[in-house]
Amino acid sequence: MTSIGFIGLGNMGGPMALNLVKAGHPVKVFDLVESAMTVLIEAGAKRAASPREACEDIEVLVSMLPAGQHVRRLYLGDKEDGEGGLLAALDSSVLVIDASTIAPDDVRLVAGHAAERGIDFMDAPVSGGVGGARAGTLSFIVGGDADAYARALPLLEVMGKNLFHAGPAGSGQVAKICNNMLLGILMSGTAEALALGVKNGLDPAVLSEVMKQSSGGNWALNVYNPWPGVMEAAPASNDYQGGFLVDLMAKDLGLAWEMALGSKSAVPMGAQARNLFVQHAAQGAGRLDFSSIQRFYRVGEADV
Repeated sequence: MTSIGFIGLGNMGGPMALNLVKAGHPVKVFDLVESAMTVLIEAGAKRAASPREACEDIEVLVSMLPAGQHVRRLYLGDKEDGEGGLLAALDSSVLVIDASTIAPDDVRLVAGHAAERGIDFMDAPVSGGVGGARAGTLSFIVGGDADAYARALPLLEVMGKNLFHAGPAGSGQVAKICNNMLLGILMSGTAEALALGVKNGLDPAVLSEVMKQSSGGNWALNVYNPWPGVMEAAPASNDYQGGFLVDLMAKDLGLAWEMALGSKSAVPMGAQARNLFVQHAAQGAGRLDFSSIQRFYRVGEADV
């Protein structure tokens, strides 16, 4: 079994760490929220009092953090010179897997400092939502050295089902950002089409089935329908609780926009999706599941 440190036990990180514990790996966990650690400790994990303690006597370190600034501060310290962060405390034999979704340039910055210390650092953002994290069926899109990827595979296979090596450090983030930009476009478009149909007399369940079996079919219709009551297991049928937050979708679409600016790429639909989710978040929906963009198209209805 592989000894693991795991930092960041939120909606995604917690279930991922739990699957590693259930697989029999000794796991030390740290999170700023004590209750998040309690769940893992009760399952058999060991509590770390600090990020540095989570790094002691381990073979692999996994992190799952909200944004690039948190990843930079964790690994490089406040001055971002590498001296005050975890990289300075890690043994060079430790493999680092960061599963956060952040800007590719942030990954390359941290990975560069890690390489100077002889540490393998991989970006491994995930797709599949909270349900996938709990079931161990996430998709991992990995950037980093091929040998390090081979070393990480046994652990990634515990937490995920679809595993991709996208290329060198930062490549995982580029692929994830492109995927989430498309997801934001598809979800907002699906919600728009459903609202149009319902306002013109159609049953949302009937319209969903028509589109699923026709050329408009997509992931949002197949497994994550945004209209309440159409799909029992979807967040839409639970008042949009759980799942992938609007704030996080807005963040990811912002990353896509920044990446497009840097490469002078045209992303008119991605930019529009970003504007929609940012406006939706500004209206108080930031902590709801991103499929709640359906509400954006239902303003003024009695059951919104």
